[in-house]
Amino acid sequence: MRTATSISIIMTMQIDQTQPSAALLRLMTWLSPAFPVGAYTYSHGLEWAVESGLINSGDTLSSWLESVLHDGSGRLDADLFCAAWTAVEADDLAAFLTVAETAQAARSTAELALESSAQGAAFLLTVTAVWPEPRLTAWQAALTARQVTATSPVAVALAAAIAGIDLRAALAAFLHAFVANLISAGVRLVPLGQTDGQRAMALLENQIHGAVEAALKRDMCSFGSATPMVDWASMKHENQYTRLFRS
Repeated sequence: MRTATSISIIMTMQIDQTQPSAALLRLMTWLSPAFPVGAYTYSHGLEWAVESGLINSGDTLSSWLESVLHDGSGRLDADLFCAAWTAVEADDLAAFLTVAETAQAARSTAELALESSAQGAAFLLTVTAVWPEPRLTAWQAALTARQVTATSPVAVALAAAIAGIDLRAALAAFLHAFVANLISAGVRLVPLGQTDGQRAMALLENQIHGAVEAALKRDMCSFGSATPMVDWASMKHENQYTRLFRS
């Protein structure tokens, strides 16, 4: 029988890279819709885009999300994820804090800022409670001392790097979860059938792969986003009369 001490030791160990399934299971847990970050409450401006008629089918949903992935928050979050993971891997706390501060400031609307920061905070709260690790706790304390809230990409990158999870795999899983959550919102809002939602997910698989590879090659000088319609939809959503989502 395992003692409480042995269980604690097992929980705090880094993932053994000789067991790739361990990394896969950890990623599946962290980025599952069941993980308590409240992702299902955010639509990233989709709610207003649907009400205004900009999105009314599976095709228009896929096209909108492709833009978000390559030119909007998907691109920005992928870049921030890479920078944060790289800083943690190099044990460069100063660089990590710079990335975290940049990520906190790099949001074009109040709701998009809430969407990312609230999920990031909830993610770290759960990870540190369930998978306690001294280094993760220390770096989270450094964020608190600087009065910085880790956004979603920064929080997941921090945990993934400390757990020894490969950057490419972690980023692909993060972007997949981001897109899947928005497709789920679109299925409920348009509304679409579940098959249409899965068709949209299938269409975006190669786009996710491309976004990952592009992010791995960019440096911080190229960080940014350019999706004014998504930003406009988010701002309009702040005053939308009836709302199901927080963003």
